[in-house]
Amino acid sequence: VQLQASGGGLVRAGGSLRLSCVISGLTYGMGWFRLAPGKDREFVARIRWSDLSTSVADSVKGRFTISGDYAKNMVYLQMINLKPEDTAVYYCASNKYGSYWLRGEMDNWGKGTLVTVSS
Repeated sequence: VQLQASGGGLVRAGGSLRLSCVISGLTYGMGWFRLAPGKDREFVARIRWSDLSTSVADSVKGRFTISGDYAKNMVYLQMINLKPEDTAVYYCASNKYGSYWLRGEMDNWGKGTLVTVSS
């Protein structure tokens, strides 16, 4: 399984961006994580294909939405009302078989896309 994220860029606070991730193979679920300078990697959102259930981190709830198109092997992260603290490299990741899904674990990671939010 290969993943490729895109859609990052520079945006002003209050603005919006949509990240996309294309997956080359079948997976149990997908997720987005981010890594900001000087901070640990942070879970952002995830989606499970079987029932399209989603989970979103409290820090972005109400502003970020994860969605996906299983037929197209695509997952998206719609981000609105962006804040400077959202500045980070965003990574998409996948869980191929569902192992430790409830623990939020992923077993395959793509290259990140940089999101910069200016104040």
